[in-house]
Amino acid sequence: MRLSELRKGECGKIVSIKSDPLLKSRFNSFGVIKGSIVTVIEQTLSKNTIEIKIQNSKIAIRISEAETIEVERVWCQKTILKKLKLR
Repeated sequence: MRLSELRKGECGKIVSIKSDPLLKSRFNSFGVIKGSIVTVIEQTLSKNTIEIKIQNSKIAIRISEAETIEVERVWCQKTILKKLKLR
């Protein structure tokens, strides 16, 4: 699945990045690398950009850029904690 397919509050583990070398280099500078866990924080109303959290940084990327990032959905730590508190 693509990063662009995750909804607000969902997390994914980066499996691969299939973009040009310049964009891949920019992603690397933000810590967007294979194996990292990313959380979708917000989507703009026009759905052309998303805000993501990776490690301790928040960045905004275009949907077209998010489509180049392959992720596998994983449980977010906060989601697990919320579910445990409900029990």
